Amino acid sequence: MAKEIITVEGMSCDHCKQAVEGALTNLNGITTAEVNLSEGNVTVDYDPSQVTTNSMKDAIEDQGYDVK
Repeated sequence: MAKEIITVEGMSCDHCKQAVEGALTNLNGITTAEVNLSEGNVTVDYDPSQVTTNSMKDAIEDQGYDVK
């Protein structure tokens, strides 16, 4: 397993948190995704043989948020 911290701009509420976490946990290979609204990031535990960081970033951007 691997861990990635992704900086996400535009998250400000519980709906944002649920949207990003839901989009990520729907991807195969992601064990957990936990948004920290105050820090503007999401910590993801994942299996790098099943999912790439680019796939995670695309899933977040598909929800309308900017990945930095």
